[in-house]
Amino acid sequence: MTTRSTYPAAVLDAMFEAVEMDDVVDPVVSLPASIPVACTQEEMRRCLDLCIQFWRAGAIRADLRKLATTLLHTGDLPPDARIRYKHIRARYKHLRFALVLYGKPHKAPLLFRSTVAVMGHLQDAFRNRQRAAVLGYALLLRGLLIWPVWAAVQREVDAVRLDNAAGFLAFRRAEFARLKSWVLGKALTGHRFHAMRKVISRQVSFYDTMRTLEPDDQVYRMSRFLSAINGLMGSLHDELVEQASAGHRDYHKDDFPLPEDIRCRLEALTARYPLTAVDRSAAAS
Repeated sequence: MTTRSTYPAAVLDAMFEAVEMDDVVDPVVSLPASIPVACTQEEMRRCLDLCIQFWRAGAIRADLRKLATTLLHTGDLPPDARIRYKHIRARYKHLRFALVLYGKPHKAPLLFRSTVAVMGHLQDAFRNRQRAAVLGYALLLRGLLIWPVWAAVQREVDAVRLDNAAGFLAFRRAEFARLKSWVLGKALTGHRFHAMRKVISRQVSFYDTMRTLEPDDQVYRMSRFLSAINGLMGSLHDELVEQASAGHRDYHKDDFPLPEDIRCRLEALTARYPLTAVDRSAAAS
């Protein structure tokens, strides 16, 4: 198994607090004077190590199996169990973002990303009281949690190879360039909107992890600005999913205009994000 840095409970608690705030909308937050983009490969490694430890500390297999079993039997979860499911899923999502960001392929491993996807579909299903979908996704989740698959997921995560700093910077710039082109579009489908939100969510996770490891005002402000966008987009996406579930919208085909409060924030972000300037720390790696 790969030897990784380990962090004390206080750091994991700070990571949890940051993740809990990653969709909280602060109406007065603004971008920092200079958007921080520098990240060395050593910082990337520390970020990934923290994200893996954070996941393993809270994504307990027995707890998730119990939640899936409850959903199989009842189709829903009581309030305290919903919160537990949300917290476990948040840890999975945070690690998925990290694997995409820092890993050389910039893609989460197959079994891991399949588990995250099934957890998301299952949450949508029980939130929208879709009993048949709950049954199907709960069964899939139980299958992904059997011991051989669980062990394979652990091996997948440990086998991820880090990109270098230059590759990481190039990946982020490509994401922001794509986001900028999408914002310039007149209308979006639910599917495209979800793709936009994933770019924002990945960036929130990066700045949340960085500010947990190395508190910095500029990084903190970037985290909070992105969190506001993430929260607004998340609420709208929940509405789109609910409308699609009720048959009122085709998630993949029907266009809708991007709300002005989201558009203004995205335009400010993409206008300010440095897409071409040379980053010395990346070039030196």
